[in-house]
Amino acid sequence: MPKSDDHQKKKRTKSVFREYFELIAETAVFVFFVMTFVVQAFQIPTGSMEPTLLVGDFLLVNKLIYASTLSPLEEKILPRRSIRRGDIIVFKYPNELSKDYVKRAIGFAGEKVQIWDKKVYINDAPLDEKYKVHSDGQILLSTADVRDNYGPVIVPEGAIFAMGDNRDNSQDSRYWGFLPMSYIKGRPWVIYFSYRAEPDAYQKMGIGDKLKKLVNFLPKARWNRMLKVVR
Repeated sequence: MPKSDDHQKKKRTKSVFREYFELIAETAVFVFFVMTFVVQAFQIPTGSMEPTLLVGDFLLVNKLIYASTLSPLEEKILPRRSIRRGDIIVFKYPNELSKDYVKRAIGFAGEKVQIWDKKVYINDAPLDEKYKVHSDGQILLSTADVRDNYGPVIVPEGAIFAMGDNRDNSQDSRYWGFLPMSYIKGRPWVIYFSYRAEPDAYQKMGIGDKLKKLVNFLPKARWNRMLKVVR
């Protein structure tokens, strides 16, 4: 074979290798951008948001929905809006910023929040909450019990009052105070995987353990929750 043919062949090989390398690099950059700025993977380790979110739900969190836009085009491509009452939010836990919590937005700046016999009142009006549950039916009238009776308090500027749907088993603003708006990371978008497991099971397992036990986990999968939009 002539040398020119060998040269052309080597050149084509390098060209194909370069194309694959560029494709992989571009894909890696895109994935990094998406996972850093657009979505976040999040898993539910406790039952504080039951029955809306279950232990073992794996979520994708929309990190841009509450962010400000830089142009009208960006607004059309990635719609944004302000936080609404009843929104489920993912945020940095105020008492330990390395941890992420998920709760529901209940009270906003300037509003009076009070809980009386397990019922939430906003500016003295009872709040209709079809999503909440009470696992403990007992109503405790003691004002020292912040779980069932709390406030009244006024939500300060730049903060919200957050609560879990499983009201009798949720560590939320009743216990650790108001949530700074700046700690909010986004809103759960969709459940991409779900399976039955004990609370905190994921935190106790390393990545290697998860891969090894994947086959055992599959029979526990909740197929009816796959790709379910979070509301």
